[in-house]
Amino acid sequence: MYYVSSYRKLSQQERVLIKDKGQEQFVERFKEVIASNALPVKVETILLNAEELLQNISTACNALSRGGNLVVDISWSENKQTKDTFVNATVPYTKIDVSIKPFLDLLDQYLTLRNSSDVTIIFEDSSYIDQTMYYWLNTAEMRLIMSETLNSATIKKLKDIRPTPNNFALFASTQNMNKLVKTAVQEDIVKLPERWNLVFLDFEFHKFNQALVANKPINILNVAMDICCILTDQGNLCDCPTDFNLRQQFFRRVLFLILSSVEEMIAEGIEFPVFDCDEPQPREQIHKVFEDLLASNIENDNLLVYNTSRVSMKTYGYFKVVKNNSINILAKYDDGVVHMLDNNTIKPLRAFYGIGVTHAIPWSYKKPDPVTGELKWTGYCVDFAIEIAERLKFDYEFVEPLQGTFGVKQNGIWNGVVGDLVAGRTDIAVTALIMTADKEEVVDFVAPYFEQTGITIVMRKPVRKTSLFKFMTVLKLEVWFSIVAALIVTGFMVWFLDKYSPYSARNNKKAYPYPCREFTLKESFWFALTSFTPQGGGEAPKALSGRTLVAAYWLFVVLMLATFTANLAAFLTVERMQAPVQSLEQLARQSRINYTVVKNSQTHQYFINMKYAEDILYKMWKELTLNASIDDGRYRVWDYPIKEQYGHILLAINDSIPVESAQEGFDNVNEHLDADYAFIHDSSEIKYAISKNCNLTEVGEVFAEKPYAVAVQQGSHLQDDISKVILLLQKQRYFEGLQEKYWNHSAKGDCPSTDDNEGITLESLGGVFIATLFGLALAMITLAGEVFYYRRKYKEMERQKYFTPQQSNKIVPTISPFYPSEIKPMKVAINPAHFSSKIKADEAWNTSNLILFPKGRNRVTKLN
Repeated sequence: MYYVSSYRKLSQQERVLIKDKGQEQFVERFKEVIASNALPVKVETILLNAEELLQNISTACNALSRGGNLVVDISWSENKQTKDTFVNATVPYTKIDVSIKPFLDLLDQYLTLRNSSDVTIIFEDSSYIDQTMYYWLNTAEMRLIMSETLNSATIKKLKDIRPTPNNFALFASTQNMNKLVKTAVQEDIVKLPERWNLVFLDFEFHKFNQALVANKPINILNVAMDICCILTDQGNLCDCPTDFNLRQQFFRRVLFLILSSVEEMIAEGIEFPVFDCDEPQPREQIHKVFEDLLASNIENDNLLVYNTSRVSMKTYGYFKVVKNNSINILAKYDDGVVHMLDNNTIKPLRAFYGIGVTHAIPWSYKKPDPVTGELKWTGYCVDFAIEIAERLKFDYEFVEPLQGTFGVKQNGIWNGVVGDLVAGRTDIAVTALIMTADKEEVVDFVAPYFEQTGITIVMRKPVRKTSLFKFMTVLKLEVWFSIVAALIVTGFMVWFLDKYSPYSARNNKKAYPYPCREFTLKESFWFALTSFTPQGGGEAPKALSGRTLVAAYWLFVVLMLATFTANLAAFLTVERMQAPVQSLEQLARQSRINYTVVKNSQTHQYFINMKYAEDILYKMWKELTLNASIDDGRYRVWDYPIKEQYGHILLAINDSIPVESAQEGFDNVNEHLDADYAFIHDSSEIKYAISKNCNLTEVGEVFAEKPYAVAVQQGSHLQDDISKVILLLQKQRYFEGLQEKYWNHSAKGDCPSTDDNEGITLESLGGVFIATLFGLALAMITLAGEVFYYRRKYKEMERQKYFTPQQSNKIVPTISPFYPSEIKPMKVAINPAHFSSKIKADEAWNTSNLILFPKGRNRVTKLN
């Protein structure tokens, strides 16, 4: 807004007022000040619009021709052409900055101290937007985004701003500030409170509701109360009126100084001639006198600044921060100089970027926090992203795509992590993102950070069907029975031939006078049984017929032992056989093992593309061979030159139904104990799953290899910075440490060893030891039976010897030469007697005198 005022030493003077849109309140204040100031002449005011001056500069000349002698410029913009018009006409010109510059100065200086690069400002009044825009273009260097108040529409726009602003600022009076902060908190846009700045436009900031920002380190900026005291002429300490308007009071103060300068010029008799556009007259003296007087008046004011016809207000304020539910003063700002208080520091604000991630074990996945239980991102790429942020010194937020995972182009639009980069929702993508040509058309890739990865196959290790009596299953049951029958028959025949052959040892004593083995029936069976041992059966029969039988039997034993040994080795080897397939080609050629992929994954798309390529090649080959203009002899082949492997694979995958996630695929593999299910997926994820599950094994070689790389927005300055960080980390072997963390430190140490070079386990040959122990136990039982039988038989013999009456009539003959005739001969069976025993008369003859008299050795001649 421009005010052009006229001062002429005439009975009636005209004043030209040039105003801008939205400055009606200052027009009223201008008229009020003019009316209250008693000038020696009558003054009239002419209003001109700044927009009209921009379109037609002759409007300014016409205003001067009508008697304008003083120009007061309060417009927001710096119109150099208009200013030059008045200065060249040597008309006293003054630019009064009535914008919200003091508050913008506070914010600009505070954000500069924090090394900020951008800010989004939200105003309580849309009229502040133009003022801020002109100020920012002329002074500030950081990126600016402005918004009118806070409602559902503006909040949605703020959430969709990409890249996400590093700072937010609210410009409002205390009453409106409470409303704006409450709305921002309720709409959950204050996610990083340390980046929010509250700039109060009045002096009622002590009435701010601190409960709205409890436990949130929000920054508070306000002008010093001293400004209000100075403008109201109340000294340094005062109570600022509730209706105090800083900018209007400042404007009023400057106008009084301008009018005072005019009064001094009139008092000195300086005339203000009318400006003639056609014949301008030099008036340098008037312009110079006015500037000197105004500069002299402002010099004595400690609140105003006058510089090249421009009057502005000095800025005094405070930088505060909410901490522990209270507002702490960090520093004091004195018109360009910052004074830190109580040894406080203003920490530089680091850049903020959104990092795109998606679920892919072990690259990036969510894991509950052990303390809070909150799900947090972790993994190889998450650690890598944190390392990048620390080295480049920026703050970050992990952003998961709303649709898709890594990114697929659908109807010409990318989704997933790539789609977020393209749309600007994220700044960096640090995840298991494969570098492909189609992605490079929309994003920029940094140098690969991981070794070549691709696709491979995972299957379950076949469950070894072990048995303690594995050696018994080597031969069928009927074979075992046949061996037993052969042993029995052979033992019987050895006994039979040895008994009835005239040339056997038992029947030919003259030929074999020395002791020879007697082949009884028991001994014959023992010979047949021990012939199965390496020691052999021992001494063979002497007869030719017996030896012929034994020779045939020994040949049978050798063949049976060789057969048993070979089959046992084969059975034990089968337990350690590898997976039934060793490559993708073998998997495609068989039909027993089902296999699948993750639906709509990179692997699934790979087979779709390969099948499509096969179809295209077949179509081209068919067109060549069926073309009548080409010699068909050149294409006569015996084998079809184009494989249809991927078509069969894709058909088998669709029959097996693709799974929804990689974890589901691994679970399916683990559930098939017979190793009849395969899962085709990313090789790095498969290696991680194998390191965590002892039952899984990788089959075949990796195919379709491609590198993993970090992606940024096209043209982003982060590309070079991240590339340098990756090269430095590779030199420091940082990625080897990450790989060891997520792949080598696993459950493999707890897995049972399945090395083919190891010996046979006890599970397979434990039955041999059990059979040996069974034989030992049977031997002990036999021993117990033998002892029991012997003792019982011995007792029976003793009882029969001493207690059973002699039934035989045979009398032991007497020795006549030594015994008298009257002594009766004694029987063989005698009964023992003791000294205390009473012997009947008829039994006396049956009693031994040696027993009665053990110490006597004389003959007993008479018995009573």
